[in-house]
Amino acid sequence: MDRRQALGALVTAGVATLAAPAVVKAQDTITWKMAMSWPRNSPGVGMNAQRLAEMITTMSGGRLQVDVYAGGELVPPFEVFDAVSNGVAQMGHATPYYWQGKDKAFHFFTGVPFGLSVAEYTGWLYFGGGQDLWQKAYEPFGVLPFYAGSSGPQAGGWFRKEINSLEDLQGIKMRIAGLGGEAMRKLGVNVVLMPPGEIFAAMKSGTVDAAEWVGPWNDIAFGLYKVANYYYMPAFHEIGPALEATVNKAAYDALPDDLKEIVKRAVMASANESYADFTYGNVKSFEPLLAKEGVELRQFPDDVMKALYKASEETLTEISETSPLAKEIFDSFVAYRKEANSYAKASELAALKMRAKAME
Repeated sequence: MDRRQALGALVTAGVATLAAPAVVKAQDTITWKMAMSWPRNSPGVGMNAQRLAEMITTMSGGRLQVDVYAGGELVPPFEVFDAVSNGVAQMGHATPYYWQGKDKAFHFFTGVPFGLSVAEYTGWLYFGGGQDLWQKAYEPFGVLPFYAGSSGPQAGGWFRKEINSLEDLQGIKMRIAGLGGEAMRKLGVNVVLMPPGEIFAAMKSGTVDAAEWVGPWNDIAFGLYKVANYYYMPAFHEIGPALEATVNKAAYDALPDDLKEIVKRAVMASANESYADFTYGNVKSFEPLLAKEGVELRQFPDDVMKALYKASEETLTEISETSPLAKEIFDSFVAYRKEANSYAKASELAALKMRAKAME
C-alpha cells in the first residue's frame, strides 16, 4: 500500500467511525435500572418483576445487569412510564392504564372490560398485529412495550355493602383502575385511583367504600378481607389484564443483537411464568380467603352487568374517536374479540362448563 492509499484508508476509517451509532460493545458490562409500580416482594406483580430482572442478568452472563427499584424508591408508582421515557430508568414494570392520561388508546393493551382472555390476548399481540399497534402507540415517547404476563380473570372488588341493583352503586367511592373505572363513573360511582400500596389504608380509613385490586392471592396478602365483607367475582373489566415491561428505546437500540434478543425472550418467558404464578396462587388462596370470618362471595346482578357493558362499549367507542391510531387499534381489537368469543363458546368456555358439571 503506497502513501496515498494509506491516507485514504485512514480517512475512510475515520468517516466510518464518525458515522457509526453509539452502540454498546459485545464485551461491555451494562447496568440498567428497572422502576416498577409495585411494592417490593408483592405477590405476582413485584416478585415476577424481580425474577425478570434476575433472568436477564443471568441469561446475559452478567453483561446486562438489571437493578430493581420498587414503587417510590426511584420514582413514584405512577411515574414509571415517564422515567423510562426520559432515561431515568432503562426499564419499567407496570400496566398500561396507569399512563392512559397520555393516550386513551393505551387501554387496549391492558384491561378492556368484557375483553379478551389471557390466551386470546396473547394471540392478538403475537400473531394478530396487536404488538405492532402497541409499539406504534408508544413510539412518540421513545418507549418499547413488551407483554409481561397476566393475573388471569381478576376479582370485581371488595364492597362494604351488597350490590343488589344499579341504585346501590350511586355515590359510592371506589378504587378501581382503567376502563372499569370509566364505566363505573358513568353509573354514578365516585372513582378514586391510588397506588396498590395505599389501598388497604384507604379502605380502613373510609376514604373509599369499595376497592378492586387483583384476585384472591393478592387480596388476601393485602388483607382486604379485614376491611370489607362482600367479595365480587369475577371482574367485568379485567378478564385477561396485561402487565408490561417497558424499555427505553435508545437504551435498547444501543445493545448488541444478542442482548436485545435476551431482553425480548426473557420478557416472553416471564410472561408465561407470571401467569402460572398468579394461577397457582389464586387457586391455593381462594378457599382460605372465603373461609375468613365475614367474607361473602357475590356476583354482580344481571342488570348491573348489562349497564356496565353498555357503559364500557360507549367508552371504547369514545376512545376510538380520539385519533386515527386509536381507531385502528379499536377496529383490530373489536374484530378479533368477536371471533374469539365465537370460538370460546365452543372451546374453553364449553370445556370448563363440562368439567364443572362432571365434578358436581
